[in-house]
Amino acid sequence: MQNSGYIFDIKKYSVNDGPGIRTTVFLKGCPLTCWWCHNPESRGTEPEKVDNCSFRWNLSHDPAQRNIIGSKVAVSEVMKEIEKDIPFYEESKGGVTFSGGEPMLQIDFLYELLSSCKKNDISTAIDTTGYASPADFEKIYDITDIFLYDLKLMDEKLHYEYCGVSNKLIHDNLRELSSRDTKIILRLPIIPTITDSEENISRTIEFISSLNNIREIDLLPFHSTAKSKYERMKIMNKVIELIPPDKKYINEIKNKFSELGIPIKIGG
Repeated sequence: MQNSGYIFDIKKYSVNDGPGIRTTVFLKGCPLTCWWCHNPESRGTEPEKVDNCSFRWNLSHDPAQRNIIGSKVAVSEVMKEIEKDIPFYEESKGGVTFSGGEPMLQIDFLYELLSSCKKNDISTAIDTTGYASPADFEKIYDITDIFLYDLKLMDEKLHYEYCGVSNKLIHDNLRELSSRDTKIILRLPIIPTITDSEENISRTIEFISSLNNIREIDLLPFHSTAKSKYERMKIMNKVIELIPPDKKYINEIKNKFSELGIPIKIGG
């Protein structure tokens, strides 16, 4: 049992992290280093100081902590915030999404949060990179209602280059997860010159066609809204020159995926 862990944000009234109106809890730590990451503050596992940090949430609301990203919080503290939004979940068929980073990097803390939600009949979703041990997936499978599963690059070498890790474990975990009776929403980042190549799209479509229980595909167009985060955190922004794709281009990609016969959504 782990009654506390590290989070860096709580987003209220979210409509882009699963069905209905949701509360999204962002856990610290991520094993990937994706070039286009829009939450670079998620990468470190512990709190860190950033000057003029106005883009994160602070549970204590202590002005002295305003430049610290990440808070060590108890499960009960997080649940207190979640329970405030129960009326919105009931009306919209929403719930809680645990995101990151990679939430399974704090698997014991995550397990306690999911268990508490389950006891309170709150629907749960995990937004995952898929880069976690099969044992971790097994531990939370029965208490997770929806898996929001990221699928980035099919080529292993390119995945390692742009995300910092191999994609083999990610793909193996997705195959196993899809063989079970669960709800999976695939999330595909559309990053110009990186993930939007003809080869990657065709290989992604082929891979998805071999899976089961895929309820929806979310196409996530690249955006540059995290630019200021990289500047404040003094992290090199490797995609600073990229231009966000326009609606027409994204719709063309959407049409390619339509052959799968799976509902497709633009945006999370």
